[in-house]
Amino acid sequence: MSVRVFVPRDSASKSVGADEVAQALQLALGDAATIVRNGSRGMLWLEPLVEVETDAGRIAYGPVTVDDVAGLVAAGLTAGGEHELRLGPTAELPWMQRQERLTFARVGVTDPVDADEYERHGGIVGLKKAVAMAPGDIVEEVVASGLRGRGGAGFPAGIKWRTVLEAPGEPKYIACNADEGDSGTFSDRMIMEGDPYLMLEGMAITGLAVGATEGWIYLRSEYPDAKVILETAIERARERGWIGDDVLGSGKRFEIVLRIGAGSYVCGEETAMLESLEGKRGIVRQKPPLPAHEGLWGKPTVVNNVMTLAAVPWILAHGGAAYAAHGVGRSKGTLPVQLAGNIKQGGLVEVPFGITLRELIEDFGGGTASGRPIRTIQVGGPLGAYLPPAAFDTALDYEALTAAGGLLGHGGIVVFDDTVDMARMARYAMEFCAIESCGKCTPCRIGSTRGVEVIDRIVKGEDRGKNVALLQDLCATMKDASLCAMGGLTPLPVQSALEHFPEDFRPETAPTGVSSSS
Repeated sequence: MSVRVFVPRDSASKSVGADEVAQALQLALGDAATIVRNGSRGMLWLEPLVEVETDAGRIAYGPVTVDDVAGLVAAGLTAGGEHELRLGPTAELPWMQRQERLTFARVGVTDPVDADEYERHGGIVGLKKAVAMAPGDIVEEVVASGLRGRGGAGFPAGIKWRTVLEAPGEPKYIACNADEGDSGTFSDRMIMEGDPYLMLEGMAITGLAVGATEGWIYLRSEYPDAKVILETAIERARERGWIGDDVLGSGKRFEIVLRIGAGSYVCGEETAMLESLEGKRGIVRQKPPLPAHEGLWGKPTVVNNVMTLAAVPWILAHGGAAYAAHGVGRSKGTLPVQLAGNIKQGGLVEVPFGITLRELIEDFGGGTASGRPIRTIQVGGPLGAYLPPAAFDTALDYEALTAAGGLLGHGGIVVFDDTVDMARMARYAMEFCAIESCGKCTPCRIGSTRGVEVIDRIVKGEDRGKNVALLQDLCATMKDASLCAMGGLTPLPVQSALEHFPEDFRPETAPTGVSSSS
C-alpha cells in the first residue's frame, strides 16, 4: 500500500511552486506514494508545505522547493524522516494548536473535490439534518447561533433568512457573494479551493430554510483556480444528490449556478452584484427595497458571502447553541482572520471572537517581515481604518472595533512598518474609490476625485489648514450622502490617517520611506 503525500493545490501554494514540487515528488517516489493535492493549511510562509501520512500522524515539511525533493526522499520522507525542513506533526505546530477551526476543519486535510473524503470527515451531516426539519426550524437554529454576515456589515444571518422565508413571491433565490475583492483578504478563496462542498452544502441548507430552489454563485474573475474546483464540485455534488431536483431524496429542488464577474470591485456590494448577475451593468441599487424583499430578478433573495454560508453546515450539525458558545458579546462563533502585508508569518487563522489584534499580529503573525516596528494596521480591507499601536489591544469584535473607530469587514488585517507614508495611504484610499466607483452617485464619483486633489495640495503645503478642513468636510459629505459603502466608507481610512498620523501630512516631517506592503 502506497503512502499518501499531501501537496496543496490552492493558488497561493501554486504561485510558489507547489505544482512543480508535486510533479517532482511523483517522479521521485513512483508507486511508493500517492500524491494528494489538498488545500493550504493557511501557513502561507511555509508554502509549499508537504505532509506525509505516518502511523504517528501527518508530518509536515516546508517550505519545500523542487531542489529539496531528492534530499527529502533520501532522508526517508515517506516514513517522516528527519530533515532540516521537517517541522513535526502538523497538528502540533503552535500556529495550528492555538486555533479553533470550525469552518476550516477540513481545509488542508482532504482532497477538496473528493466527495467521499468530504463525507468521511463530517460533511453532509448538517444537510441531512436540514432535510428532516421544517424551514422555520432551520432558520431559528441559525438565529440561535448568533451568526452574523461575514462580508462586512455583520447583519444577523438568521434575521435575513427569516425575512426571506416570510416574504411573499416565488421563486426565491440564494445569491452567494464570492466577489472577494478587499486587499489582504483570501478566506473565501481558501474555502472555495480547499473545501468547496462546504459552501455548496451551506447554500443548499439555506435554500431549504427559506424555500429557495436556486442558488447563484458570483465568483470574481481573478479566481480561475476556484472556478475549476467549483465546477468540478458542483457536478459531483449533483451526482451525489446533494443538490439538484431531489436533494437527498427529500423531493425538494435546489440547483446551483456558477457565474463569473468582470473584475469590478463595487460588485462586492450586494445590489451591484445582483445587477451583474442579471446581465446588467454592475451599479448599486437604491434601498429600499431590500434584496430580502426584491432581490435577484425582483424576487426575495438571501445574499450571503462565502464565509457566512460556510459556517452554516457546522451550525446545523452541532446546533446553534454550540456555535454561540464561542465568541464574545454579540460576536458569536469563530472568524477566519487573514494576516497580510508587511508581516513575518502571513496566512489565515480561525479563532473565536474576543482575541486581541495584538495577539493576532504578534503571536500568530510574528511582527513585521522587515523586522522594523509596526506603525499601523488596516483592518477590514481598503475601506477600513488605519489603527495605531495604542489600539492593538482592541478585541476582535464587531462592536469593539466600531468603538475604536474601525470596522471588522471581511476579517483582513494588513500590517505596515514605520516606513509607511500615511499621507500616501490616505491618497490611495481616495484614488481607489475614484477608480472603482460605479459612478451612480455624485458624492462617491466626484468626491473621491476631489479628495485626491485636496490631499495632493495638503502634502505640497498649500494652505494646509484650509485644505485639511476642506478634506474633512468632503469626507463628511461622502460618508453621509453616498449611495453605498463604496463612497460611504472611503472617508474612514482617510480620516483615521489624519487623526493618528497628522505629521505625515506636513511636507517637512513626512517619512521618506515606502512600506514594503504597499
